[in-house]
Amino acid sequence: MYKEGKIEICNCSVIHEDVLLDVKKNMPEEEKLYDLAELFKALGDNTRVKILYALLNSEMCVCDIAALLGMTQSAISHQLRVLKQSRLVKYRREGKIVYYSLDDEHVKHIFDQGLIHISE
Repeated sequence: MYKEGKIEICNCSVIHEDVLLDVKKNMPEEEKLYDLAELFKALGDNTRVKILYALLNSEMCVCDIAALLGMTQSAISHQLRVLKQSRLVKYRREGKIVYYSLDDEHVKHIFDQGLIHISE
């Protein structure tokens, strides 16, 4: 943690075993923490965040998203693939057109909470 340009460090050598045991007991499995890190990686790209924001408002096809963001359909498809693998978006096919939307309400809540956090 920084305070006035300096890193604050703990100057004691006491291990708080009760705290360690409590935190360790409640720590999720390694695989779940890995999946959480992957979710945050997927959210760590400006283009993917723009796509998610667009999909917060409406279901859209690749062509529409590409036109909205001024990008190629290929670039959008690549980003949608990452979002789909992270279970942030889903798709449905209607004839030859594929429509994308948020995977579920949790994605909207994650996005909303992020916006609230940065607005504080």
